[in-house]
Amino acid sequence: MRSMFKKIVVFSMIGLMQVGLGASVIEASPAQHFEQHNDRDHHDQERDRRIKVENERHEREMKRRPHESKREWRERQKHENERHQRAIHEIAAFLIGRANH
Repeated sequence: MRSMFKKIVVFSMIGLMQVGLGASVIEASPAQHFEQHNDRDHHDQERDRRIKVENERHEREMKRRPHESKREWRERQKHENERHQRAIHEIAAFLIGRANH
């Protein structure tokens, strides 16, 4: 009985070592790194696109409109700058959150 138990323990340990080695090989494979790199590129491109769109919108909104007084324009600029900063932070946070999933 002891001999049988020892064999089971030894073979179980060998099996676990093989599984661990296989997991290491899979994790180190070039295909795995390629997929991770592609995901990172995709997220970077998406972030850059969203930031570009937001910056263009912000630039349009910062221009003075013909019917505005200077005081109204400055007030609108102040609110627009705050909104723009929130939008940029939200874009970054959303894409970071999406990248982690």
